[in-house]
Amino acid sequence: MINVLFVCTGNTCRSPMAEALLKARNNEGVVVRSAGIFASGGQDASKYAKEVLKENNIEHNHQSKQLSVEDIQWATHILTMTESHAAIIRDLYPEYKNKVSTLKGYVNSQGNNMDVLDPFGGQKKDYRHTFDELAELIEMYNSMIK
Repeated sequence: MINVLFVCTGNTCRSPMAEALLKARNNEGVVVRSAGIFASGGQDASKYAKEVLKENNIEHNHQSKQLSVEDIQWATHILTMTESHAAIIRDLYPEYKNKVSTLKGYVNSQGNNMDVLDPFGGQKKDYRHTFDELAELIEMYNSMIK
């Protein structure tokens, strides 16, 4: 069993899209959740995140959730959207630091920037760009866990 936890800031844009993308793969033995470092619980995914998922035929019911120690303990892979998210988690939960990586770092993405673009507050095209970036990363991650 692989328990994947995607983490971003508010758990309304990037991590819910990553969660939805991996869940849409219907991988047997893979459970997927998301959370936010500074999330306020119970928020819906952002309007544009939902619209972009729907444009790509992905249905995803989402309620934001703040990252908890239970999430950290549950996860086998904690994949963050930025290096700063990963650093915060490693600082708060040093005993679980070996579970934590940026999504880009985990799939050995080329380049120096290990952050996934944050579309929050942007236009729909920004969400599409982030979705496309996440789709490519999730494809690489999916091939690694099969």
